[in-house]
Amino acid sequence: MIDDIKKRALHRTSILEGQLRGIARMIENEDYCMDILTQTRAIQRSLESLNRLLLENHLRTHVAHMFEQGGEQGDQAVDELLKAFDFDRK
Repeated sequence: MIDDIKKRALHRTSILEGQLRGIARMIENEDYCMDILTQTRAIQRSLESLNRLLLENHLRTHVAHMFEQGGEQGDQAVDELLKAFDFDRK
């Protein structure tokens, strides 16, 4: 894993952990539903940010290497990405 991306991804997971604990407290305290929903949406955005970091790392490392290998390796890289995004290769 690329060092900078790893550092940023770990930081993002720490933030997510805190956000989830906060939501659990809000539910325990029976906070206003719309406030909880606002926080769950923030977590979804944080997860998307983490996904972008992980995808960037995968593209810059594994996919680049697989395309250099060519042939089946390149096809496998495409298939993995399509699967990760719930697309079927036809």
